[in-house]
Amino acid sequence: MTDLFIKVKTHQEQKLPFVLFCKPDSDKIVGVFQKNDHLYFLDSFEEKGFVFAPFDAEEVPFIPLEHSDVYVENVNLGDYFFENRTSKTNSVTSNDFFEDLVAKAVKAINENKFLKVVLSRKEEIDNPDFDIEITMNKMISLYSSAFKYCFFHPKIGTWLGATPEQFLKTDGTALKTVALAGTQLAKNSKTIIWQNKEETEQQLVTDFIVDSLEDLVKEITISSPYSFQAGNLWHIKSDILARLKSKKSLKKIITALHPTSAVCGLPKQAAKEFILANEGYNREYYSGFLGELNIDLVTFRTLQTDLFVNLRCMKIIKNKAQLYIGCGITKDSIPSDEYIETVNKSMTMKKIIN
Repeated sequence: MTDLFIKVKTHQEQKLPFVLFCKPDSDKIVGVFQKNDHLYFLDSFEEKGFVFAPFDAEEVPFIPLEHSDVYVENVNLGDYFFENRTSKTNSVTSNDFFEDLVAKAVKAINENKFLKVVLSRKEEIDNPDFDIEITMNKMISLYSSAFKYCFFHPKIGTWLGATPEQFLKTDGTALKTVALAGTQLAKNSKTIIWQNKEETEQQLVTDFIVDSLEDLVKEITISSPYSFQAGNLWHIKSDILARLKSKKSLKKIITALHPTSAVCGLPKQAAKEFILANEGYNREYYSGFLGELNIDLVTFRTLQTDLFVNLRCMKIIKNKAQLYIGCGITKDSIPSDEYIETVNKSMTMKKIIN
């Protein structure tokens, strides 16, 4: 056990907040260990630390740098072997509630109540032998291109995930974000063919981001859509670059973008109201955002923010794991296909606990 995970064990015993994370394609694991058990919330968004924001709440929790110790270690998987197995998906059974929910959303779209909505469900599975060190190393081994994390706070719980989606990144006045949508199970074929439904969904996400940023940034550039693999799935992705009009506009930008149309829908308020009224459960921190705010916790460079959307995640409750999975619904959505998409997405987390 390394110094980092010895520190994790001590914090677990004392029930003190901490987060471990490894950025996409990084060889570093970062640990941020809060020295008390207070639950801090952002005020000005000029604070420095690690943010863990929920899907729907006015208050945004974070672990403040000024009240924390930071450990950084090189990734070392030499003591572990993790096989990238193909998860079994043959015994998929129907989920009547979710499929009925999708059908209800499609009906609402056809009635012009909104253009798109992102619906999700929660799945609980046994996880009797949860070990943070083994699980974190599994995620790093299997999902190098994702943002991997494990977050604990006694007032929030234990969450972990491997998300493929950047929320936003700033460096000085430079800003980067992405539009990510569409899902296809990765197969042996090198040719990825996208249907009109998936291309339309991705364009809606792109348009939402650009429209949200238009009055807050300048010099917006958008890449052509391209296929991007995350674990066992392909998505359509566009990179969006811009420059901040003011270094103090970060709070306005985050408020304008969150929740993005990739996790909520369009128009945002109408889609969000449908989600809250019909999903039938509390998303909590699933589809929120998380990451470093105003600080690079490896180099300690300020004015750098690196945030990700909290997808492909789960919450650990005793000997159970609650998985959160969703998909974008448009007028062309077929309920049974959308349910299968959530099953495919659930394999990201199931691979690290099976």
